[in-house]
Parts: sequence; structure tokens; C-alpha cells
Amino acid sequence: MSKAAVKISADLLSNPLCEQDQAFLDSMTALDTAMKRMDAFNQEKVRFIPTKFHLLLHVSVCGCCFRYSGVFPSLNMAVKRREQALQDYKRLQSKVEKYEEKEKTGPAIVKLCQAKDELRPVKEDFEAKNKQLLDEMPKFYQSRIDYFQPSFEALIRAQVVYFTEMYNIFSQLTDQIDEAGLTDEQRQKETEAKLNELRSLSIVADD
Repeated sequence: MSKAAVKISADLLSNPLCEQDQAFLDSMTALDTAMKRMDAFNQEKVRFIPTKFHLLLHVSVCGCCFRYSGVFPSLNMAVKRREQALQDYKRLQSKVEKYEEKEKTGPAIVKLCQAKDELRPVKEDFEAKNKQLLDEMPKFYQSRIDYFQPSFEALIRAQVVYFTEMYNIFSQLTDQIDEAGLTDEQRQKETEAKLNELRSLSIVADD
């Protein structure tokens, strides 16, 4: 954007009107100076990529997001382990229920006891994994705000640095080219009056 602004101001400065009107020349010179300052400021930030401005953005925002995304493989694995434990629990629970429905003969009772013994540790494993997720998942989601808050603050500070400099540049430009004491409404009326003067010329009159 700053490169395009410099090109526009340079084109305006080379306009023949600058040779005919000193006030216009002064305004375009001030504009060109401001655009070059803006471009120089942006270029300075580009040169600081390995150290300051961009490093702040990279470390505080991009790096923060990258590290945060590294948590998800472990989280997904915990969810998969819980799902696998649930499937094992359902399978053995179904086996127990099947033996419970059978006639209570000696062999059937033995198999029922064996199935219950097999089910017990699997059930405990599932309940432990399920409880862990129920306890920690809400904490994980809630921690997102606390985790990213410093990153957002750093991003805002970086933006403040940039836009403060832009404000200073354009404030000085306004002081140089602005007509003191005129309101926006007065400027609008003045522009309309000058436009009407142009419209009154015979060479631009409607056919």
C-alpha cells in the first residue's frame, strides 16, 4: 500500500499544475514527503523482521498458535483411548448379560463369574478415562481465553505502534496543507462552489 501511495504522490508532484500554482505545489510536496515517510517506516519494520516488530507478531501470535495446536494430538489420543475403552466395556458387558440370561447351570455360572471378573478391570479403566476427560475437557476449553489473551494484547500493542506512527505522519501532513478554521461542511461547500465554476464554463456545458 505504501509503495502505491508513493507512486501516486510522485505522479501528482510531476503534474504540470505544480508549475502553475505554488499552493498546489506546496501541498503535493507535503503529501509526497508524508508518503515517503510512511514507506520508510514500513520498510524499517521489514528490516526489523529478524529482531523486533515482526518477531513480536511471530512469537506472540503465530508461535503461540503453533504451540497450542501441538496439544491436540495428545488430546485426540486421549479421546480415542476413552472410545476404545468404551467399546471393550460394552463388549464385555454384553457378554455378561448374555450369560445372565442363560439357565443357571454349573458351567453357565462359572462362565458368568469369569465374564464378570473380566469385565471389572475393563469397566474401571473406562470409568477412569471417562472421568479424566469429563474433569479436564472443560478446563482445557476454558483455558483458551487465558492462553491467547497475552497474544492478543501483544498484537494490539504492535498495531498501536504502527498506527500511532501513521497518525503522526498524517497529522503533520494535515497541519501543512489544511486550511485552518474551516469545518468539514465549509470545505464541502467550497468544493461544490469550485465544481460549479467548472460546470459554468462553456467547454464543459451539456449539449
